[in-house]
Amino acid sequence: MWLWQATIVGATLWVAHANGANDNFKGVATLFGSGTADYRKALAWATLTTFAGSLASLFLATELVAVFRGNGLLPSHLHQSQPFVVAVIVGAASTVILATRLGIPVSTTHGLTGALVGSGLVAIGLDLGLRTLAVDFFLPLLISPAVALAMATMGYPLFSCALKSAGLVKENCLCVGAQPARAAVIGGNVAMNESVPGLRVIVERQAVCSEPGAIFWGIGAERLLELGHYLSAGAVGFARGLNDTPKMVALGLVAGAFGVGGSTLLVAAAMALGGLWSAKKVAETMGKRITAMEADQGFYANLVTSFLVIFASKWGIPVSTTHVSCGALFGIGLASGRARWEVIRTILLAWVLTLPTGAVLSAAIYVLARSF
Repeated sequence: MWLWQATIVGATLWVAHANGANDNFKGVATLFGSGTADYRKALAWATLTTFAGSLASLFLATELVAVFRGNGLLPSHLHQSQPFVVAVIVGAASTVILATRLGIPVSTTHGLTGALVGSGLVAIGLDLGLRTLAVDFFLPLLISPAVALAMATMGYPLFSCALKSAGLVKENCLCVGAQPARAAVIGGNVAMNESVPGLRVIVERQAVCSEPGAIFWGIGAERLLELGHYLSAGAVGFARGLNDTPKMVALGLVAGAFGVGGSTLLVAAAMALGGLWSAKKVAETMGKRITAMEADQGFYANLVTSFLVIFASKWGIPVSTTHVSCGALFGIGLASGRARWEVIRTILLAWVLTLPTGAVLSAAIYVLARSF
């Protein structure tokens, strides 16, 4: 008995580590991608805010514990089956670790769902609660990125106009010499600046060096925009910890070695370490490869992500922070015309493959585990 308990606890911490490695940086990817923060600063902020969200899940996201114990999806006796739980956890963790090694942002929620289905089909066949599977698991995973995409695509132009009206605009220029450069538009969003005779600088977006921006409460507009960007990134990290921690705690509770509080602390620590050790490749993909972005675009993408994930956590809806965050970034890329579709197609293909990969791995592990 103690061996199964130790195995379940270890497997739970492993999937939490995998989750942190693939997911922790997603909230601050816009800080990194827009140049607002370097990798180390962004990672530190992600770790702190995600850990805070994990602790808050003890009070704000208890509904998700019941959802990911398989209530309505699996017979009650299977919830307590140690081989089954080990197979689900290890299958999901292996799927997420593989994606992390490749630098592809995938969903731990998606991996866990696939693992539940794979082991469940081996254990009970078609007696699986298909309606619960469709309504409580698949539907949120399908709808949430589409909602994020729509909110980002349609909402960003309005958000950008509101910022400009308020004077909250980040200057986008490079001045060389004593005098401000004059910008000449040479086509599209490309401008040519000349501040020293004979020295010209080409920038991607039309920009004009001007007088310092508006001042709000003693803080410059650009600094205030940067502060808002940091806060919105922190909100995504908090929301991610809030939404993901209960899913792993639910699986670890089967071991009975720790209560909800102890399990939450262990999962939160493992998630933090996973992000600190192994987030670099996913950070490059999320921050640099999906779309080029400015601080205001990252700010808005984070607002969309944090709102949707916190709302879902409160109501016990198991959405994927990965899907929501990527959906928001896809929308920003679409709105700005700078989306990199080859990268986006690769990510979407990985999402399609996550569920069957988790299901196959989990089913194979379950067959082996129950023989012991």
